[in-house]
Amino acid sequence: MTKVLIATEKPFAEKAISQITSVLNVDGFEIEVLERYSSKDELLVAVKHADAMIVRSDIIDKEVFDAAEKLKIVVRAGAGYDNIDLETATKKGVVVMNTPGQNSNAVAELAIGLAIYGIRNMFLGTSGGELRGRHIGLHGYGYVARNVARIARGFGMNPVVFTRYSKSQAVSEGLSLAGSLEELYAMSDVISIHVPARGEHIKSVSYEVLQHLKPNAIIVNTARKEVINEEELMHFMRFRPDVKYLSDIAPDAASEFEKKFKGRFYFTPKKMGAQTAEANINSGVAAAQQIVNFINHGDKTFQVNK
Repeated sequence: MTKVLIATEKPFAEKAISQITSVLNVDGFEIEVLERYSSKDELLVAVKHADAMIVRSDIIDKEVFDAAEKLKIVVRAGAGYDNIDLETATKKGVVVMNTPGQNSNAVAELAIGLAIYGIRNMFLGTSGGELRGRHIGLHGYGYVARNVARIARGFGMNPVVFTRYSKSQAVSEGLSLAGSLEELYAMSDVISIHVPARGEHIKSVSYEVLQHLKPNAIIVNTARKEVINEEELMHFMRFRPDVKYLSDIAPDAASEFEKKFKGRFYFTPKKMGAQTAEANINSGVAAAQQIVNFINHGDKTFQVNK
């Protein structure tokens, strides 16, 4: 019998667990749930005899893979998978998948919410602005950004996109393309960042790019902190007191922001983009179904460590 370990330090919603269990029970899989574990040792023990694993933001590193004697597949319930050691997984013959698109609307709604919070001066009682008629620059154009574009249009905003890989998708949806990252930032009243923390995207939000921002611009980051060059962002914000930075993940230099930029930044207490009941269910059920399809039919559609 195939044993599936659901290992989530940050648990799924109860309804999500129920639906995940329903998917796996149909095919007779054995299920073990490890939630809110307080030490890595608990995870190392639990993974020892697992054939498959569903995780969220949990760190699945070499030590975890070494402890897993039977593991064949790990599914990250969500889009980002930088919490999983892909190199070790590949060496050990473990397939790693994500569940692209399942959390995208939840993250997109948060991005727009942060933009509203920023343009209304953090609800501090002072006169702010409105989103209607403004340009929102989408730095990247994956699933989340596409939902941001959809919602932004509902607010009467004008989405502009810079992407290296999804140009035809953006054009097919009637969106304007910027020719460079610098041009995107120069055109936008709100920048919404949607790129993964790898390759050319690492620290791509640099002073060289930021210096092109329009007056009173708002930067919204629901991606990863690693895509921001924090030192250069802080240097830029010292000379541009009109700019705000709002993020779904606190930067390493959060204490510096607190000292120097009061009223001009906001960081969620913990990464909350996918923290909705709907996203919980969607990503969890998708992860379970992908495990069933892989074990029973060899389906590797969403493999990320090819």
